[in-house]
Amino acid sequence: MSYFYRNPWNLLDQIQKELNRGYNNLPAKAGDDNGNVVTSDWSPAVDIKEETGRFLITVDVPGVDPEKIEVHMENGMLTIKGERDSEKKTEREGYKRIEREHGAFYRRFTMPEGVNANAIEASSKNGVLSISIPKAEAAQPRRITVN
Repeated sequence: MSYFYRNPWNLLDQIQKELNRGYNNLPAKAGDDNGNVVTSDWSPAVDIKEETGRFLITVDVPGVDPEKIEVHMENGMLTIKGERDSEKKTEREGYKRIEREHGAFYRRFTMPEGVNANAIEASSKNGVLSISIPKAEAAQPRRITVN
C-alpha cells in the first residue's frame, strides 16, 4: 500500500505566485524604489537594517559567484546586480522539476541622505551578500550637554 500526500493549498500557492509574477513584471514607474525591476529573472530576498552608525543590507544569493555580483552607488541609489548560472537539468520519463530560479537579478534601493558612499563595503559568505553603508558624521546623533 502506498500513501499519496496532497496539499489542498497548493492551487492557491500557485495562483499567488502567478499574481506576484504578473505584478513584478509591470513597467517600473519613475522614482519606483521598491527594488523590483522588470529586467530581473528572479529576485533575491533582502533585509535592510539601520544601526547606530550604518545601514546593513543583507541579500540572499545562494549559488551566485561573488565575482558575478556588482554593487553600485550613484545619486543616492544603491544598485545590486548579478547572475546565477543555470545547472544542468535532468529529464526522466517525461517528468521535469525545476524549483531553483536562475538567470540575472537586479535590485535597486533609494538610500537616505547622509550616507557615506565612499566607505561602502561589501562581502559575501555562504551565499549571503552583506553590504555595509556607513552614515556620514553629520547624520549620526550627537548628545549636546546643557549647561
